[in-house]
Amino acid sequence: MVMPQPRLVSVTPQDACRLLLSFEGEPDREFDVSPYANGPWYGELAEASYFRQVRVTGDGSGVTWPHGQDIAPHELYELSVPVA
Repeated sequence: MVMPQPRLVSVTPQDACRLLLSFEGEPDREFDVSPYANGPWYGELAEASYFRQVRVTGDGSGVTWPHGQDIAPHELYELSVPVA
């Protein structure tokens, strides 16, 4: 049985293409965006000023940037690591 993913309540851009994610009822997690930040669509994420414009989606399922780049909600949770 697949457990539902907790709701994402905030995202804070960090240095080195990393995001600090706060999920409802969970410890904060860190997600490394650098493997995604290449190519014609996601390459813009490698620019620090653009990367810092990340926002939580309206339904709290994930994150998005102004030009529509996003990362699948399950990847944000499953591939992130708890922050000590």
